[in-house]
Order: sequence, then C-alpha cells, then structure tokens
Amino acid sequence: MTHADTALPVSLDRAAVTPLAVQLADALREAAASGHLRGGDRLPSTRALAGRLGVSRTVTSAAYEQLHAEGWIAGRHGSGTYVTMPPSFSASEVPAPAVPAPEADAPALLDLGPGTPWADGLDRAAWRRAWRAAADPDPLVRAHRAGLPEYRAAVSEHLLRHRGLAAGSVLATGGTTAAVIELAAAVLERGDVVAVEEPGYQRAVQAFRRAGLRVVGVPVDDEGLRPSAIPAGTRAVYCSPAHQYPMGSRLSAARRVSLVELARSSSMLVIEDDYDGELRFDVAPLPMLASLAPDVVVHLGTTSKILTPTLGAGWMVAPEAITSAVLAYRDSTGTRPSPAGQRVLYEFARNGDLGRHLRKLRREMAERRTLLAGALSSAGIPIRGDDAGAHLVVPFSSASVEASVIAAAERRGIRLDGLARHFAGEPSAHGVAIGYAGCSREALVAALPALVSLLRGQSLPS
Repeated sequence: MTHADTALPVSLDRAAVTPLAVQLADALREAAASGHLRGGDRLPSTRALAGRLGVSRTVTSAAYEQLHAEGWIAGRHGSGTYVTMPPSFSASEVPAPAVPAPEADAPALLDLGPGTPWADGLDRAAWRRAWRAAADPDPLVRAHRAGLPEYRAAVSEHLLRHRGLAAGSVLATGGTTAAVIELAAAVLERGDVVAVEEPGYQRAVQAFRRAGLRVVGVPVDDEGLRPSAIPAGTRAVYCSPAHQYPMGSRLSAARRVSLVELARSSSMLVIEDDYDGELRFDVAPLPMLASLAPDVVVHLGTTSKILTPTLGAGWMVAPEAITSAVLAYRDSTGTRPSPAGQRVLYEFARNGDLGRHLRKLRREMAERRTLLAGALSSAGIPIRGDDAGAHLVVPFSSASVEASVIAAAERRGIRLDGLARHFAGEPSAHGVAIGYAGCSREALVAALPALVSLLRGQSLPS
C-alpha cells in the first residue's frame, strides 16, 4: 500500500461493545502483523480515513495514536504516516518469553524497575556541546558554598517555567539523598521524630536513621500521604506529592492544604521531594507544596530523573532559616556540591536544550505509558499510579504472589521491582512497580507479551 487511496482492510461494527477506535487499531495492527500492510506503506491521513469510514476524526486519531505508541506506525514530517516494521509478535498472541531467559554466563536482565531516567533520549550532540562548554571557564579556586550563581539562576528559570514555582532563593545540592542528609544533620536534632511515607523512599529513611532521628511510617492510599495519620510531636515529614514513590498516587488538593495547615499549626517542616514532578498525563496540575506554603516547605529536586545521575546535581528551595543552617553546616564540614555537574546543566539549559529535552521526554513517556497501561488493562490486569510519572503499579493480594511473579519474571529475563522492599516496617501492600523509562521502546514492546503472560490471572485484589 504505497498510496493513500489504496483500500484498507478495515470493517467497523457500530453495534459492537468495543469502541470504534479500538476496532480500527486492532484491524490495522492485524493487517500489519499478517503482512497485508508492509513496512514503509503509507497510511491515509486521519481526516481522509475518517471520511472513508464514515466516522469522526477523533476515532481515527485515537487509533493512530495507539498504534504510534505501540511502534506499528510512525510519522514523517511533511510526508504523512507510514507503517513501520511491525513488532515480532501478533497482538492476539502471547508467546513464550519475548525476552529470552538469561544464560548462566549472561545474567543481564531487562530492568523495568522505577526511578531510572530516559538517558537514551538525550540529544547526544547537545549533550557533548554542553560538556565542552562547561570545560571552557577557568578552573575554580574556591567552590561556591551555595552553588554556581549561573546554575542557581538556570534552576530558578526551570522551576518557574516547568513547575510553576517562583523560587526566591535556590541552593545547589548533590541530589535528593544528599540534600536529605544535609537537612538531617543541619536542621534536625537527634531524637526528633520524622514522618515518612509507608511505603516510601528507603534511602531517605536510612539517612534520617543514621542521623539519630526517630522515623515513623505514615500510610499512603490513592490520595497519597494521609496527614491525619502523622503523630503529634512530629518535627518533619518527608513526602513525594507529585508521584508517590513507589505507589504512584498524587497527593490530592485537599490533603495538600491539610498538610500545610498541620505544618503551620504544629511548627512542622515539610520536605517535598518532587519525584517525577515534570511528568503528568491526562490530569490537571496540582499546586506544589512549596507554592502553597514557602514558609514551612523545603522543596527538593534533582537532574537524576529528568537527565541522568551523571551530573550529581540537584537543588533545594527553602525558608531562609533552613538555607542558612545548611550553609553553616557546609562551612563547618567543608562539604560542597560538585560544580562540574552544575556547569553542564547550566550550559545544557542556556541554549534551550533542557526545555527541548523535557518536551521530548513528556511525549515519549506519555506514549510509553499508553502502550504499557493499554496492554495491561486490555488483558484485565489492574494498574495504579499511571496518571503521572514514569512507572505504574500492579497490585497483588499477597507477598507470596509478589515473590513468585518477580522470580518468574527473572527467569524470563525481566527484572521487576516488588513493593516489599519499599517498606520500613512490615509490608501492608503487595505488587510490582513497573518502570518504562530506563529501556528502549523496542525492548519494552518486546517484553509486553511476557509481562501480560506473567501478570494475567494472578490473585489480584478486586
């Protein structure tokens, strides 16, 4: 089919329960899988196809978007939409492992754990250009205790443009965990009670404990952290409101207000980890805690998830008393965040490359999310936390199911992340967190049949 006016093997049943867009996507997918459509064949425009089939353009656009996300079709600027070389499995088949089980001497696994950035999406030319430019200035004689001024200015612009936060003062950090360590040492005191999400980010939990703080877990649900469960006398609370790690929920607007009101009334510090804050899908933005209450909130961000951990660069936006305490701690210990990564980030942002990367990242993650969530949902597999971030959660009914699925996935060459390891105490929820940023799209597509086969029919909660 090399011309747009060639007939398509499509028949839509308007009386069927299946939506027309799904019927159309299924028909085109099957045509590509069977060889009726071949790689390089041009498809009609969504408008032309809608006219031929007598349906709205919304139907054809939705079908094309789904097929594009799955890798069956691709657009070429100025010349239309074409069939790609189809994936090696039929949509109606779930073959034995699409990702072969590793040999004894080749233990490499496809890692689908959360928290890994889309490093393959970096524009290599822009990346090299930023590193070369970062090497041009003369070597520093003395490190800037608060971070390079140009880096802090670049972060301020990033926060305003991409997160809607007007940051009065930005402090450079070595990343989220490094910032937590500094806060625990410089701001909090031994014996203070710190509330953390349960399940939650265990590196932060360990940082607090090593500083001699008393850590208490606060349960999370579909609306995020439960402020009402924070015990009286808590000195600080650590949370990830944009996309809770690992359960994937977003802190609801009502709970955001409740949390900052509690913080103000009880002199409690809120540490806002902006994990996956740049990524949201099909949902309206919610006000950042730092925007709601800059007087009691410490906002933490990092380049590790939006770019790469290579830079070791992050930031902190906090009340003046907090930043002063952190700077005094740095002066007394001689610690400083590395300026090398700061220089690279500044150069990467200066010419607009950071903004372009973030726009590309959002598009790619949205398409991957549609691909993964669609495949799992179509197979009747329940998912959570897929309206933001770069991972979703498949819940299980028991620890034994979680353990068996993880082991079976590893035998098929796939590493899945169980929820159990994210609890500081006894696990009260079971399942797997599936990330979709750290691998190639082709590898994700190839792994889908194995994932569906592994997860379908498990003992899942209703």
